[in-house]
Amino acid sequence: MKQVVDKKVTALEKAQGRDIILFDGVCNLCSGAVDFILDRDPKGYYAFASLQSGAGQEVLSHFGLSTENFDSVVLVKDGKVYKKSRAALEITSKLKGAWPLLGAFKIVPGFVRDAAYDFIGKNRYRFFGKKEACRFPTPDIRSRFLEGL
Repeated sequence: MKQVVDKKVTALEKAQGRDIILFDGVCNLCSGAVDFILDRDPKGYYAFASLQSGAGQEVLSHFGLSTENFDSVVLVKDGKVYKKSRAALEITSKLKGAWPLLGAFKIVPGFVRDAAYDFIGKNRYRFFGKKEACRFPTPDIRSRFLEGL
């Protein structure tokens, strides 16, 4: 008689081939950005996890990224990791509407784009506020989030 062993499904497997966006789950700006992306990604190109969640921590560890300093959005696309302004520009490439046109900003040197990104990132809680806990997805979008699936 064979014994069935439950194999733990990884966050990368749960993404089912979708690009993964990791975001600061307690940041109001970041949660608003997730809502913005969900509204403009009807084909479901993106899967989401907060940086603080078990799934987010697993993805960060897998790619050798810090599991404690949440200073950037992280995009995992085709096995490659993008952070800061480059992640944001890559994310817009699959959104409906004119948003992919923002990709033209890739011609701006990364250190210039990231300086603006870092200024907003360092002040995001002061400018936009902070939640007491990470966002919990509503039932209609729960399948897009890696945590709890």
